[in-house]
Amino acid sequence: MLMNLAFYGPILVLALALFALAVRILREYERGVIFTLGRFTGVKGPGLILMIPVVQQMVRVDQRMAVFDVPSQDVISRDNVSVKVNAVIYFRVIDPERSVIQVENFRQATSELAQTTLRSVLGKHDLDEMLSERDKLNNDVQEILDSQTDAWGIKVANVEIKHIDLNEGMVRVIARQAEAERERRAKVIHAEGEEQAAQMLLNAARTLSQQPEAMQLRYLSTLAMIGTQNNSTIVFPFPTELGQVLRKFAGKDET
Repeated sequence: MLMNLAFYGPILVLALALFALAVRILREYERGVIFTLGRFTGVKGPGLILMIPVVQQMVRVDQRMAVFDVPSQDVISRDNVSVKVNAVIYFRVIDPERSVIQVENFRQATSELAQTTLRSVLGKHDLDEMLSERDKLNNDVQEILDSQTDAWGIKVANVEIKHIDLNEGMVRVIARQAEAERERRAKVIHAEGEEQAAQMLLNAARTLSQQPEAMQLRYLSTLAMIGTQNNSTIVFPFPTELGQVLRKFAGKDET
């Protein structure tokens, strides 16, 4: 009995050790890239998979959405303004095979590519475009990154520019520019109001000139408005017809 235990014991331990090396459990979001004697032989997972110890090796790949914070980059805009820009990139692995075989470290490669792409894209735009058209810049950076990382099996889902930091001198310049723009708009609005008021007065004068009775009614309405105020002024309406008669008599006396 002891002889059998001494003979079969090491074999049993070796078998258990080989079985432990052969069994792999992958989570739902994980995939295993299998290499047999150094050659790619397939992608397995999720769940329980069996491998040949020593002969086969496996590289785990996480397919969940990853978030990468691009460090602050010094960017010179097209109008020669120096700014600091940082962004956030959302990406995931869609092809585990290419993410392992085509690139050494897809996370570091995506990070470096995102930094250079961010500087390149923003350097083609003016400062005003960076501040007002951020959605368009996000889409431009995302499209470039997605096309370049496709060969690595990476899908860039979204890019968001978080902050555009300006120095204090440029902030003061922008504030003065905004103030001047507001003053210009105020003057334009005031001039447009004066123009509209003059046009309305001209239209009213034309309407009153077509009907003399309308002028008399307007005259009486103005007197009524004056009479309602709390003052000691006594207003007597003067008939416009009487004024016309007096002008006629004055004309005859001159002749």
